[in-house]
Amino acid sequence: MILKKHALYLILILLMTVNTDINAQNNTDTSLELIQPPYLKAGDTVAIVAPSGILKNRTDEVEHAVQLLESWGLHAVVGKHVFSKAHHFAGTDAQRCEDLQNAMDDPKISAIWCARGGYGTVRILDQLDYTRFKKHPKWLIGYSDITALHNQIHQQGVQSLHALMCVSLPKDITEIKETVATFKSTIFGLPVDYTLKGSNYNREGEASGVLVGGNLTILHTMLGSKESIDTSGKILFIEEIGEYKYHVDRMLQSMKRAGYFDNLSGLVVGDMTKMRRNTTAWGTSVEQLILDALSEYNFPIAFQMPAGHEKDNRALVLGKEVKLVVGKAQSTLKYSK
Repeated sequence: MILKKHALYLILILLMTVNTDINAQNNTDTSLELIQPPYLKAGDTVAIVAPSGILKNRTDEVEHAVQLLESWGLHAVVGKHVFSKAHHFAGTDAQRCEDLQNAMDDPKISAIWCARGGYGTVRILDQLDYTRFKKHPKWLIGYSDITALHNQIHQQGVQSLHALMCVSLPKDITEIKETVATFKSTIFGLPVDYTLKGSNYNREGEASGVLVGGNLTILHTMLGSKESIDTSGKILFIEEIGEYKYHVDRMLQSMKRAGYFDNLSGLVVGDMTKMRRNTTAWGTSVEQLILDALSEYNFPIAFQMPAGHEKDNRALVLGKEVKLVVGKAQSTLKYSK
């Protein structure tokens, strides 16, 4: 009887060990810096895809994007379904997924540039296969709705680029000179450090960690899914457009209750654009709203990051280690070398 109990105990230990190993293999979301795809060089090819909203009457912007890439010595290929139409979307879910999957799998493609955001990426996440992508990582570029892809790629252990999209380009790109300059520098391997304008709302302090984040609504949408990032020890970036202040508060409260901020190292707040006016006034600025919602935490919070839905949308490498220093007069965000 003693031998049987001893044998059962050994079996239990073996099962627990195997389960621990499997969990360790599946958990690619760690506090360590993620795999960096190769930076681009002259002659490389960039695929333009549209995983989200319809590109109605946007052919000029996409052609402009192609010309911009070519002026930098790069080649561009436009996905065959980019200008497809399926009501709200740039083609059916299957068509949008096909273009993105082909770009992910094609060894001749060095980066994937999303034409626009809108809504729709979340509908194709579960159909994507990262087998080839993980063997040969490449840059995924975009913002807004593309945050869903940034999260998924983060969970695959690969860095990605929060930056302008094709429809962000005006006819005269000198209007967004800094946006384009930081985009170009970053894809060619010169990550740009930032000195941010000061703000009396800033919560002072210093923190280091891997940079994650994107659009607040999409981050909130990912809660409870396998694409929801463990923010422990990380620096979170958020931005938003077209929301009521009470919607922003509701999302922050929901994320807080889910433990999203419990072990966060620092927060960088980008543009809160075109905030909608409710019939009942919220009563404070959106900056104060954020401070109030996160009042029980002591991590530093920096406002004034020029990234999001404004024209000045600086490039940010997600998944890369950064150091954040926040003061009232200014803040700095610097990448590890």
